[in-house]
Amino acid sequence: MPTLQVLYPTPTDAATFDRRYREEHAPMVAERMPTARFRAWHVAGAPGGGPAPYHLVAHLEFDSAEAMQAALGSPGGRATARHAFEISTGGAPVFLVSDPL
Repeated sequence: MPTLQVLYPTPTDAATFDRRYREEHAPMVAERMPTARFRAWHVAGAPGGGPAPYHLVAHLEFDSAEAMQAALGSPGGRATARHAFEISTGGAPVFLVSDPL
């Protein structure tokens, strides 16, 4: 199953980012990309206890590459991506597409 992972850099104001992610972005993903199985995690740190370069990682799993492309290319998918950039005050989010081995 193809997966889209979104890595958000440490924001300038973590509380504001977390609130906007929880109240605005997560509902937007659920509403506008309903074919995605969506989860998000706060990054607790890096191995060895050092600071991590990311604050949050989102994971969107799709049944097929075609389903992922349809969701991402839809008006709702594009609006959701724009919103991801808008709320990511620590720098641009990193988008990774992966396939299972």
